[in-house]
Amino acid sequence: MSGRGMSAAAQREARASLAQSFLARFEGLKARLPGDARAREAAALAFGERGLPGPRDEAWKYTNLRALAGMAFHEPFTVVAGCNGLLDRLPAIAAPRLVFVDGRLRQDLSRLPGTMRVSGFAQTPDFGTLVHPEREPLAALNTMLAQDGAMISVAEGVDAGTLVLASLAADVHGRPVAFHPRHRVRLARGARLTLIEISLGEGVYLHNPVSEVLVGQGAVLTHVRLQDEAPGAFHLATLYADIAARGTYDGFALNIGARIARTEIHARLGGENAVAHLNGAQLLGGTQHADFTSVVSHEAPSCTSRQTIKNVLSGKSRGVFQGRIEVARGAQKTDGYQMNQALLLSADAEIDSKPELEIYADDVKCSHGATVGALDADQIFYLRSRGVPEPEARALLVRAFLAEALDPIADETARTCLDEAVERWWERQAA
Repeated sequence: MSGRGMSAAAQREARASLAQSFLARFEGLKARLPGDARAREAAALAFGERGLPGPRDEAWKYTNLRALAGMAFHEPFTVVAGCNGLLDRLPAIAAPRLVFVDGRLRQDLSRLPGTMRVSGFAQTPDFGTLVHPEREPLAALNTMLAQDGAMISVAEGVDAGTLVLASLAADVHGRPVAFHPRHRVRLARGARLTLIEISLGEGVYLHNPVSEVLVGQGAVLTHVRLQDEAPGAFHLATLYADIAARGTYDGFALNIGARIARTEIHARLGGENAVAHLNGAQLLGGTQHADFTSVVSHEAPSCTSRQTIKNVLSGKSRGVFQGRIEVARGAQKTDGYQMNQALLLSADAEIDSKPELEIYADDVKCSHGATVGALDADQIFYLRSRGVPEPEARALLVRAFLAEALDPIADETARTCLDEAVERWWERQAA
C-alpha cells in the first residue's frame, strides 16, 4: 500500500517501524561513532520518545513524511569510484571545494582551501551548542547517527573568498541509503566567507544534514544553497544560525529537486545591529513537495531580518511556507519583514502559507504577507498582441518572477550558479 493510501494508524505504525530501525542502527554503530557519546545517547533517548514527526506535530502540519516512513533505508558504504557523472553536474566554479559522497568527505575529490581551517567531523567531531535534539526530531536523528561533515573556521579579519560544499548521493548499490552529515561554520570577528552548498544525487536516499553557523561580530557569511536532489530523494535540512553584533548572515536557498524537501532554519540575532536575510525560491513540478520553515529570534536591539520566499508550482506539486518572527522584550528597534509569494501554473498545484509574528517589545517595525495567484491573463494577452506565442509569453512571465527572486544575491558566482539551475529546471518542465 502506498503512503498516500495508508490509514492514520498504519502511518503511525510505519513511522514507528522506521524510527526503530534507525535506533537499531545506532545501537550497532555507537561504539564506532566519533564525538561525545553522551550527546548521542541523549539524542537517541529523545528520538526514541518522539520518533519521526507526524501530522499531529504543529511544526509538521503541512508536511507529511508518510512516504519516508514506508522506506527501508540502509547504511551507505564508502564510495571509491563511480562519481564522475555527478561531479560533471557540479557548476564550474573556480574555487576550493569540499566533496561529500553519501555523507562522507572524499579528500581525493576535494580541493582544500588555504584561506580557512577545514576538517572533517569524523576527525574533529564537535556537536556545538546551538542544536536542540530534544525539540527537533530530525536534529535528534542527525545527532544520533552523524558520521562526518564539514568543520569550517575563518580567522578574525580574514576574507576567505568562496568555498563550495558539495553533497553527492551515488546510488552505487541500487538500494535506499540514509546519511546524516553534521556541518559547522564559524566566522570570527570581521571575517567574510561565501559558502555555496550544492546537493544532488541519483536514486532513492535520505539526506538529513544539520548545520550550525556562528557569525562573529562584524562578520559576513553569504550562504547560498542549491538543492537539486534526485526525483526519488528525501532532503530534510536543518540549520541553526547565531549572529553576533553587527554580523550578517545573508542566506538564499533554491529548492528544485527531491520528492520531499524541507528547509528548516533557526536564526538568532543575539547582538545589537545584527542582520539576517533568509530568502529563497521553490520550483516544483509533478508531485513534488517542498517546505520552507523558519524561526527568526530577535533578542537584541536594532536588529534587522528580511525574508522573501517565492514559489513556482506546476502539476500536482505542493509548496509550504512557515515563517515566525519572535521579538524579545528587550529587542527594541527591531525591523523584521517576511513575504511569501506563489505562482500557480496548474489548477492542481497547492501552496500553504503560515506567517507568524510574536512580539514582546513595543518599539518595533514588523510585517508579513502572502500572495498567491496564476499568471496574469492581461499580461499574456499583451504579449500575444505583440506577436509573442502563448507558450513563450508564459515562459517570459515566469522567468521575470524568478529573476526577481534572485535579485537579492549580490555575489556574481553564486548568482550565475542559481541562474543556470533555474534554466535547467525550466527546460525540464518544457520537455
